[in-house]
Parts: sequence; C-alpha cells; structure tokens
Amino acid sequence: MSLEKVIFGFFVLLAATLNFGFFIGDIDDAALHNEYELFAAVVVNLIATVLKFGDRTQIGAVHLATSLVADLQLIAATITWVYATQISSAGMTPENTASVVSLSGGALLANLVSVALLVIETTTFRRR
Repeated sequence: MSLEKVIFGFFVLLAATLNFGFFIGDIDDAALHNEYELFAAVVVNLIATVLKFGDRTQIGAVHLATSLVADLQLIAATITWVYATQISSAGMTPENTASVVSLSGGALLANLVSVALLVIETTTFRRR
C-alpha cells in the first residue's frame, strides 16, 4: 500500500464530502449552510489540487482540471458569501444564498467526477 495514494484518496474524498455537506439543504435557507463548512471545503479542495500537480498522466491532467474547476467554484461561492454578509447592506438574502449554494453545487459535480476518476484509476490498476 502506498502512503502517497492513501493521502491523495483521503483528500479527494474529504473534499467531496465536505462540499456535499455544505451543499445539502434548502437552496435559499442560509441557516442550513454553514460558512465554516464552506471554508473547510475550500481549504481541503486547495490541498487536493496541490496533491494532483505531480501526476503527469492523462488521467492526472483530468484530475487536476476537475480540482481547478472545484476550486474556482468554491472560491466564487466564498466571495459571494463574504460580499453578502460583510459588504452588502441587504445581507444574506435567499437570492444570495441560492447563488452560493449553486456555485458549491458546481464544485460538487467536479468533485464527483474526480472521485469517479479515482475509482476508475484504482480498479484499472494492475499489480506487478
């Protein structure tokens, strides 16, 4: 068993589960979406992205692409959340909440593709 593969798989799955945890719930109810979970999802996604930089295979390139998409979506969601709560006088309206949750949903889709790639890569791995 390769410790590097275990750590890589751990962060890919943790990124997906944290993102899912934030995403689940009514799309326009900010009380159901914890900002700390969004922050954790951003941090773990960024770590997963860094771990994907070393792979020079074609599937590694797709892994990296899915991570970059998830990072962009989650960073945009975070910026929207910060703008709504710290800058806008309207606060976290149902429309703002829906935007944040929708962006995290896009990141969730990218994370699910990454998990699927990880499963495919693992099942096609041959021992030497």
